[in-house]
Amino acid sequence: MLTRSLSALFAISLAVLTCSQGAPGVVPAGPGGDKIVFTGDQKADWAQIVALEDQAKALVKVNGCSSAAQCRTAAVGSRACGGPRYYLVYCSQTTDSAALFKKLDAVANAERAYNQHYNIASTCEFRMPPTVALSGASCQSQ
Repeated sequence: MLTRSLSALFAISLAVLTCSQGAPGVVPAGPGGDKIVFTGDQKADWAQIVALEDQAKALVKVNGCSSAAQCRTAAVGSRACGGPRYYLVYCSQTTDSAALFKKLDAVANAERAYNQHYNIASTCEFRMPPTVALSGASCQSQ
């Protein structure tokens, strides 16, 4: 009786594990209504995240600031070991910061789900935001 119960428990556990690793899934909509549907094709699923990231980059404006204090950074993505992959530099005077951060939240949420779905590993160094400077009227990383 105990052996049969343990065998059944093992079979159920194995079935759940197998289904959760390879099955397509949906990343819940982010604050901007963005969602990713995992297809099971890792390359295609990453392309969806890159497309969201490109939408975020399109919101960034680096020109129009009058002082370096108006230049800002925004974290992009969510590495498997934690923290962002990199930072964008933008001018706070000409960039719609609220829209940018909503889109970047969607990117980070999608990447976290992707990392978990595909069991991605990464290095665990902590990436600090770059120092920013104003060159002409353009915000730049140093």
